[in-house]
Amino acid sequence: MADRAQERDRERERERTLPRIRLDQPRMRRARLLPEYDPEAFGRLSERIARFLGTGRFLVWMTLTILVWVLWNIFAPQALKFDEYPFIFLTLALSLQASYAAPLILLAQNRQDDRDRVNLEQDRKQNERSIADTEYLTREIAALRMGLGEVATRDWMRSELQDLLKELEERNGERHGERRDLFPPDGSRRSDVPDR
Repeated sequence: MADRAQERDRERERERTLPRIRLDQPRMRRARLLPEYDPEAFGRLSERIARFLGTGRFLVWMTLTILVWVLWNIFAPQALKFDEYPFIFLTLALSLQASYAAPLILLAQNRQDDRDRVNLEQDRKQNERSIADTEYLTREIAALRMGLGEVATRDWMRSELQDLLKELEERNGERHGERRDLFPPDGSRRSDVPDR
């Protein structure tokens, strides 16, 4: 029993000496052995290099460099030559350039794929909104057409009024023996409001 009590006391003492981890605060940064770099800056640099590698200017400079290298090592005095005929150093330099160019081009392509994916998602959302707006407007136009079918036009109103007027004139004519045309059939009497 005494051993257990002493062991619990030691455990409590250890807990007091350890710093308490708080979940509501950010962690302290640990010291890193490797240097830190900004992946976005590195990605932008790789894209610039990949764009340059795909230009005619790069091909011209590369061709001129190789020509000067080969011609120098063929025609220069023996003491000034630095890469003899099989041009091993030139092959090594070109292999080194290719070994760096391939991953840089792949990195640039991956970044472009990510941008394309984001643009595609935005386009898809925009298309969904456009389709929803088009469907809404189609329903509204259909409702307006249905509503216009029930609206009385000026010609219909005129014909109805002429029918009523004829009926009234017939009734009045039967009583008084005379007839009066308020709406002459020749159309000489026109409205000052144009049709809509």
